[in-house]
Amino acid sequence: MHMHDQMANDGIVSPSEILSLCSISKSYEDRCILADVSFKLDRGDITALCGQSGSGKTTLIKIICGLTGFDAGELYVGGNVIKASDRYPRWLFGKIGVVFQEHNLFPHMTVLENVMLAPREYLRFSPCEARECGMLELELMGVAELADRYPVNLSGGEKQRVSIARALAVNPLALLLDEPTASLDPDRVDEVRDRILKLADLGKTMLLATHNIEFARQVAQSFVLIQEERLHVSHEPALLENLRGWRK
Repeated sequence: MHMHDQMANDGIVSPSEILSLCSISKSYEDRCILADVSFKLDRGDITALCGQSGSGKTTLIKIICGLTGFDAGELYVGGNVIKASDRYPRWLFGKIGVVFQEHNLFPHMTVLENVMLAPREYLRFSPCEARECGMLELELMGVAELADRYPVNLSGGEKQRVSIARALAVNPLALLLDEPTASLDPDRVDEVRDRILKLADLGKTMLLATHNIEFARQVAQSFVLIQEERLHVSHEPALLENLRGWRK
């Protein structure tokens, strides 16, 4: 991942780019959250998006997947341009997979039913096709044996891996994970880390918003630091040492 000043000037998007942000700005009630933010995510990139709580990480994720708008700049998703004045195209919803901290699994559905839902509704898979797809993703995340359980009976790490399986079930262009290790015990963090590394081996494109510096160092190839509404980008994890108030 690199800064793309040239793109800001001429609008050129590389075929390898899954998504790009060009001079994105966002404010809430006169409070600036993001200011002139630019970066890109290439196919196969594993990028850690780091910053203190309230720095704008979740807002940035919501902008990328169309859950909130932005005030200035341009967003490129799979080669499609979205300007600040545009409505996020409905047909792009689901092209970017998102897993939020709350997991948002439907409590009245089993694990497998949760994962089958999007392939059935979004991809129009038959029940048999959706079940096969769901089981494949659960196996990939190491939780296939939980298929018939309900979310209330899962640990935090299990919920996280099921949520990732659900997001992967529609084969998204990229996967965005918002604080994937939040509130997890250390052994559960290792479980999630190992599965993310497996996804990296399979060439999945991921953006991981995290405040966990050690986790970011272990899984990411590139690093984005939000500090004072602006982004700093590097391939070197030493960038994270610049975040004031954090411990290594």
